[in-house]
Amino acid sequence: MQFTQAELEAAAALVHSQMSPTPQYAWPQLSERAGCEVWVKHENHGPTGAFKIRGGIAFIDWLRRTQPDCPGIITATRGNHGQSQARAATAAGLRAVIYVPRGNSVEKNAAMRAFGAELREHGDDFDAAREEAMRASEAEGLFPVPPFHTELVRGVATYGLEFLRAVPDLDAVYVPIGCGSGICGTIAARDALGLRTEVIGVVSDGAQTAKLSVDAGRLIPTDTARTFADGMAVRVPVQAAFDIYSTKASRIVSVSDAEVAEAIRIYFRDTHNIAEGAGAAALAALLQERERMAGRKVGVILSGGNIDTDWAVTVLSGGVPRV
Repeated sequence: MQFTQAELEAAAALVHSQMSPTPQYAWPQLSERAGCEVWVKHENHGPTGAFKIRGGIAFIDWLRRTQPDCPGIITATRGNHGQSQARAATAAGLRAVIYVPRGNSVEKNAAMRAFGAELREHGDDFDAAREEAMRASEAEGLFPVPPFHTELVRGVATYGLEFLRAVPDLDAVYVPIGCGSGICGTIAARDALGLRTEVIGVVSDGAQTAKLSVDAGRLIPTDTARTFADGMAVRVPVQAAFDIYSTKASRIVSVSDAEVAEAIRIYFRDTHNIAEGAGAAALAALLQERERMAGRKVGVILSGGNIDTDWAVTVLSGGVPRV
């Protein structure tokens, strides 16, 4: 899955017709902590508080052009993808049926409903919800939106395009991995721009399917995906995404929930931005690799800020949410 600059610029024009580019800032306190120049791409500043909005804009535009008679979409999510799809589908006059696992984020569920989603609970984790959504799509005549698709990635890649054009001399950038659209979009933008920036993936210790798969050279599903960084809580890797990040990412780093919680606290202290678990994972990985990155110019993707209030209180009080 490769895109030309022109293809990414067209996606950016579409995305920017519905949202402004998000900012990227070099934060001096973060740089002091990490021992390198740290640039943060603030995807938490978008209209849904997460990078996924870009994929929804591009995907629904593609769907309306290619299947004009389609009545709506059906998909699964832990929250940010669902907000993105519900927002874009509803704006286009389509139904948006969104499956979430039982016990999903209360506040992400409320946000999805506010954007027009018909929310359904099924299963104990994202992958169970995804399987049920895909099964229900045919019976209900709705288009099944997978977690990874060319148009989703092309939309998401626009944050990489913005970031790497604004700071083209980054030595490395850390990107969290769930199903893989974020890291693959970043890789696509880097390659389209002809840059040599290292792209480093980040997973949770409790949801290591992407790292285990890269280490083994083949897909390795896991039995569980237990982490409060719900955007990374995936058990089953996506082959098309794996094919990209397994060959084009420099490496995959695993971070603990305790490291992620500390990264959330650091973001708040040093920048007064609130990050959700997956949103802080890239910073957690950079801090873990502080010695390796000493003196370099490094980017981190703050991919989302949609953490439930009770978890935020726990984290900011010095704790780690239990799941």
